[in-house]
Amino acid sequence: MTLLTYGRYCDEILTQTDALRAHLDGADLTATVPTCPDWTLRELAVHLGGAHRWVGEIVRTRAQDDVPEDRVPGGAGPAEDGPAALDAWLAEGASAVVAALREAGPDTGVWTWSWQRRTAFWARRVTHETVVHRADAALTAGAPYAVAPEVAADTVEEWLRIVSFAQENGDPEAAELRGGGRTLHLHATDVPDAEWLIELGEDRFTWRRTHEKATVALRAPLTDLMLVMNRRLLPTSERVEVLGDAELLDFWLARSSFG
Repeated sequence: MTLLTYGRYCDEILTQTDALRAHLDGADLTATVPTCPDWTLRELAVHLGGAHRWVGEIVRTRAQDDVPEDRVPGGAGPAEDGPAALDAWLAEGASAVVAALREAGPDTGVWTWSWQRRTAFWARRVTHETVVHRADAALTAGAPYAVAPEVAADTVEEWLRIVSFAQENGDPEAAELRGGGRTLHLHATDVPDAEWLIELGEDRFTWRRTHEKATVALRAPLTDLMLVMNRRLLPTSERVEVLGDAELLDFWLARSSFG
Protein backbone atom coordinates (compact mmCIF):
# COMPACT_ATOMS: atom_id res chain seq x y z
CA MET A 1 0.00 0.00 0.00
CA THR A 2 1.18 3.51 -0.84
CA LEU A 3 -0.05 7.05 -0.44
CA LEU A 4 -3.41 7.72 -1.99
CA THR A 5 -3.47 10.01 -4.99
CA TYR A 6 -4.13 13.69 -4.43
CA GLY A 7 -7.43 13.37 -6.26
CA ARG A 8 -8.44 10.45 -4.05
CA TYR A 9 -7.77 12.49 -0.92
CA CYS A 10 -10.00 15.25 -2.26
CA ASP A 11 -12.71 12.72 -3.05
CA GLU A 12 -12.43 11.16 0.40
CA ILE A 13 -12.87 14.49 2.18
CA LEU A 14 -16.27 14.78 0.53
CA THR A 15 -17.13 11.10 1.00
CA GLN A 16 -16.20 11.06 4.68
CA THR A 17 -17.97 14.36 5.37
CA ASP A 18 -21.13 13.10 3.69
CA ALA A 19 -20.98 9.95 5.83
CA LEU A 20 -20.49 12.02 8.99
CA ARG A 21 -23.46 14.18 8.05
CA ALA A 22 -25.53 11.01 7.72
CA HIS A 23 -24.47 9.99 11.25
CA LEU A 24 -25.74 13.35 12.53
CA ASP A 25 -29.09 13.08 10.79
CA GLY A 26 -31.65 12.51 13.53
CA ALA A 27 -29.01 12.12 16.25
CA ASP A 28 -29.03 13.92 19.60
CA LEU A 29 -26.60 16.76 18.95
CA THR A 30 -26.34 17.47 22.69
CA ALA A 31 -25.00 13.97 23.41
CA THR A 32 -21.48 13.74 24.84
CA VAL A 33 -18.94 12.18 22.48
CA PRO A 34 -17.46 9.21 24.43
CA THR A 35 -14.09 9.41 22.67
CA CYS A 36 -13.91 13.23 23.01
CA PRO A 37 -15.77 13.78 26.29
CA ASP A 38 -15.17 17.53 26.34
CA TRP A 39 -17.44 17.86 23.29
CA THR A 40 -21.06 17.32 22.45
CA LEU A 41 -21.86 15.84 19.05
CA ARG A 42 -22.64 19.32 17.75
CA GLU A 43 -19.34 20.69 19.07
CA LEU A 44 -17.51 17.83 17.37
CA ALA A 45 -19.16 18.75 14.08
CA VAL A 46 -18.32 22.43 14.52
CA HIS A 47 -14.70 21.54 15.30
CA LEU A 48 -14.39 19.54 12.10
CA GLY A 49 -16.24 22.03 9.94
CA GLY A 50 -14.09 24.82 11.36
CA ALA A 51 -10.95 22.83 10.51
CA HIS A 52 -12.18 22.42 6.94
CA ARG A 53 -12.67 26.16 6.60
CA TRP A 54 -9.32 26.94 8.23
CA VAL A 55 -7.41 24.73 5.81
CA GLY A 56 -9.50 26.03 2.93
CA GLU A 57 -8.50 29.59 3.82
CA ILE A 58 -4.80 28.65 4.05
CA VAL A 59 -4.88 26.98 0.65
CA ARG A 60 -7.11 29.56 -1.07
CA THR A 61 -4.95 32.49 0.03
CA ARG A 62 -1.64 30.60 -0.40
CA ALA A 63 -0.84 31.60 3.18
CA GLN A 64 2.81 31.41 4.19
CA ASP A 65 2.07 31.86 7.89
CA ASP A 66 -0.51 30.39 10.25
CA VAL A 67 -3.98 31.87 9.80
CA PRO A 68 -5.66 32.75 13.13
CA GLU A 69 -8.94 30.90 13.48
CA ASP A 70 -10.85 34.10 14.22
CA ARG A 71 -9.91 35.36 10.74
CA VAL A 72 -11.50 32.40 8.96
CA PRO A 73 -14.87 33.35 7.45
CA GLY A 74 -17.62 31.20 8.95
CA GLY A 75 -15.15 29.18 10.98
CA ALA A 76 -17.01 29.50 14.29
CA GLY A 77 -20.04 27.55 13.09
CA PRO A 78 -23.32 28.12 11.29
CA ALA A 79 -25.06 31.44 11.75
CA GLU A 80 -28.33 29.71 12.68
CA ASP A 81 -29.11 27.00 15.21
CA GLY A 82 -30.66 23.70 14.32
CA PRO A 83 -29.56 20.51 12.56
CA ALA A 84 -30.42 21.70 9.05
CA ALA A 85 -28.16 24.75 9.34
CA LEU A 86 -25.35 22.61 10.76
CA ASP A 87 -25.70 20.08 7.96
CA ALA A 88 -25.58 22.75 5.26
CA TRP A 89 -22.60 24.43 6.94
CA LEU A 90 -20.66 21.14 7.05
CA ALA A 91 -21.37 20.42 3.40
CA GLU A 92 -20.35 23.94 2.38
CA GLY A 93 -17.05 23.81 4.29
CA ALA A 94 -16.05 20.43 2.86
CA SER A 95 -16.92 21.55 -0.67
CA ALA A 96 -14.92 24.77 -0.23
CA VAL A 97 -11.74 23.13 1.06
CA VAL A 98 -11.86 20.51 -1.71
CA ALA A 99 -12.39 23.19 -4.34
CA ALA A 100 -9.39 25.11 -2.99
CA LEU A 101 -7.22 21.99 -2.92
CA ARG A 102 -8.18 20.96 -6.44
CA GLU A 103 -7.57 24.43 -7.80
CA ALA A 104 -4.13 24.61 -6.13
CA GLY A 105 -2.93 21.11 -7.01
CA PRO A 106 -0.62 19.03 -4.79
CA ASP A 107 2.62 21.00 -5.07
CA THR A 108 1.64 24.55 -4.19
CA GLY A 109 3.68 25.97 -1.34
CA VAL A 110 1.60 26.96 1.69
CA TRP A 111 2.04 27.16 5.45
CA THR A 112 1.66 23.92 7.40
CA TRP A 113 2.68 22.94 10.91
CA SER A 114 4.43 19.89 9.52
CA TRP A 115 7.40 18.34 7.75
CA GLN A 116 5.88 19.18 4.35
CA ARG A 117 5.09 22.75 3.30
CA ARG A 118 2.75 22.12 0.39
CA THR A 119 -0.87 21.47 -0.33
CA ALA A 120 -0.40 17.69 -0.57
CA PHE A 121 0.05 17.64 3.21
CA TRP A 122 -3.29 19.32 3.79
CA ALA A 123 -5.20 17.03 1.44
CA ARG A 124 -3.98 14.00 3.37
CA ARG A 125 -4.39 15.61 6.80
CA VAL A 126 -7.94 16.80 6.21
CA THR A 127 -8.88 13.36 4.89
CA HIS A 128 -7.75 11.57 8.03
CA GLU A 129 -9.01 14.24 10.39
CA THR A 130 -12.40 13.62 8.85
CA VAL A 131 -12.02 9.82 8.90
CA VAL A 132 -11.26 9.77 12.63
CA HIS A 133 -13.88 12.33 13.66
CA ARG A 134 -16.45 10.43 11.63
CA ALA A 135 -15.65 7.48 13.89
CA ASP A 136 -16.36 9.72 16.90
CA ALA A 137 -19.70 10.72 15.41
CA ALA A 138 -20.65 7.16 14.47
CA LEU A 139 -19.86 5.91 17.96
CA THR A 140 -21.92 8.67 19.56
CA ALA A 141 -24.88 8.15 17.24
CA GLY A 142 -24.73 4.35 17.44
CA ALA A 143 -24.18 4.12 13.68
CA PRO A 144 -22.13 1.48 11.80
CA TYR A 145 -18.66 2.54 10.74
CA ALA A 146 -16.47 1.24 7.93
CA VAL A 147 -13.54 2.65 5.97
CA ALA A 148 -12.00 1.43 2.72
CA PRO A 149 -8.86 -0.64 3.45
CA GLU A 150 -6.49 1.68 1.61
CA VAL A 151 -7.87 4.68 3.51
CA ALA A 152 -7.62 2.94 6.90
CA ALA A 153 -4.03 1.85 6.17
CA ASP A 154 -3.03 5.36 5.18
CA THR A 155 -4.67 6.71 8.35
CA VAL A 156 -2.38 4.42 10.37
CA GLU A 157 0.72 5.49 8.46
CA GLU A 158 -0.06 9.19 8.59
CA TRP A 159 -0.56 8.99 12.36
CA LEU A 160 2.77 7.21 12.79
CA ARG A 161 4.41 10.03 10.81
CA ILE A 162 2.73 12.66 12.99
CA VAL A 163 3.91 10.97 16.19
CA SER A 164 7.41 10.70 14.71
CA PHE A 165 7.35 14.40 13.81
CA ALA A 166 6.28 15.23 17.36
CA GLN A 167 9.16 13.17 18.71
CA GLU A 168 11.63 14.89 16.40
CA ASN A 169 10.42 18.25 17.64
CA GLY A 170 10.71 17.56 21.35
CA ASP A 171 7.19 16.61 22.40
CA PRO A 172 7.73 15.27 25.95
CA GLU A 173 5.27 12.37 25.59
CA ALA A 174 6.50 11.23 22.19
CA ALA A 175 10.10 11.57 23.41
CA GLU A 176 9.53 8.57 25.68
CA LEU A 177 8.74 6.27 22.73
CA ARG A 178 12.26 4.91 22.47
CA GLY A 179 14.77 2.61 24.14
CA GLY A 180 15.20 -1.03 24.98
CA GLY A 181 14.77 -2.49 21.53
CA ARG A 182 11.09 -3.12 22.23
CA THR A 183 8.77 -3.66 19.28
CA LEU A 184 5.08 -3.50 18.43
CA HIS A 185 3.54 -5.48 15.60
CA LEU A 186 0.31 -4.22 14.05
CA HIS A 187 -1.41 -6.97 12.07
CA ALA A 188 -4.62 -6.44 10.12
CA THR A 189 -6.40 -9.77 10.01
CA ASP A 190 -8.61 -9.02 7.01
CA VAL A 191 -6.29 -7.29 4.53
CA PRO A 192 -3.17 -8.98 3.07
CA ASP A 193 0.15 -7.25 3.81
CA ALA A 194 -1.41 -4.61 6.08
CA GLU A 195 1.21 -5.06 8.82
CA TRP A 196 3.62 -2.72 10.54
CA LEU A 197 6.55 -3.22 12.92
CA ILE A 198 7.27 -0.29 15.24
CA GLU A 199 10.76 -0.42 16.77
CA LEU A 200 11.69 1.67 19.81
CA GLY A 201 15.35 2.49 19.22
CA GLU A 202 17.76 4.23 21.53
CA ASP A 203 17.06 7.73 20.19
CA ARG A 204 13.72 7.43 18.46
CA PHE A 205 11.20 5.00 17.10
CA THR A 206 10.94 3.82 13.51
CA TRP A 207 8.44 1.68 11.62
CA ARG A 208 8.32 -0.45 8.51
CA ARG A 209 5.91 -2.75 6.72
CA THR A 210 6.75 -6.33 7.65
CA HIS A 211 5.61 -9.41 9.49
CA GLU A 212 7.91 -10.14 12.43
CA LYS A 213 7.65 -11.41 15.97
CA ALA A 214 7.46 -8.50 18.41
CA THR A 215 7.30 -7.64 22.09
CA VAL A 216 3.57 -7.10 21.67
CA ALA A 217 1.26 -7.77 18.74
CA LEU A 218 -2.06 -6.07 18.04
CA ARG A 219 -4.29 -8.13 15.75
CA ALA A 220 -7.61 -6.85 14.44
CA PRO A 221 -9.54 -6.07 11.27
CA LEU A 222 -7.84 -3.10 9.64
CA THR A 223 -10.49 -0.51 10.52
CA ASP A 224 -10.45 -1.61 14.17
CA LEU A 225 -6.66 -1.60 14.22
CA MET A 226 -6.73 1.97 12.92
CA LEU A 227 -9.26 2.93 15.59
CA VAL A 228 -7.10 1.49 18.37
CA MET A 229 -4.03 3.36 17.12
CA ASN A 230 -6.07 6.57 17.07
CA ARG A 231 -7.44 5.81 20.56
CA ARG A 232 -11.02 5.42 19.34
CA LEU A 233 -11.27 1.77 20.35
CA LEU A 234 -9.85 0.26 23.53
CA PRO A 235 -7.25 -2.49 23.08
CA THR A 236 -9.31 -4.52 25.55
CA SER A 237 -12.21 -4.62 23.09
CA GLU A 238 -13.38 -8.09 22.09
CA ARG A 239 -12.91 -6.97 18.48
CA VAL A 240 -9.12 -6.98 18.85
CA GLU A 241 -6.46 -9.38 20.12
CA VAL A 242 -3.33 -8.38 22.02
CA LEU A 243 -0.51 -10.91 22.26
CA GLY A 244 2.56 -10.42 24.42
CA ASP A 245 3.38 -7.41 26.58
CA ALA A 246 0.08 -5.51 26.69
CA GLU A 247 1.68 -2.87 28.91
CA LEU A 248 3.92 -1.85 26.02
CA LEU A 249 0.88 -1.19 23.84
CA ASP A 250 -0.65 0.87 26.65
CA PHE A 251 2.68 2.72 26.96
CA TRP A 252 2.56 3.58 23.26
CA LEU A 253 -1.05 4.70 23.28
CA ALA A 254 -0.60 6.88 26.36
CA ARG A 255 2.32 8.70 24.74
CA SER A 256 0.72 9.27 21.37
CA SER A 257 -2.40 10.89 22.79
CA PHE A 258 -1.77 14.50 21.75
CA GLY A 259 -3.41 16.30 18.84
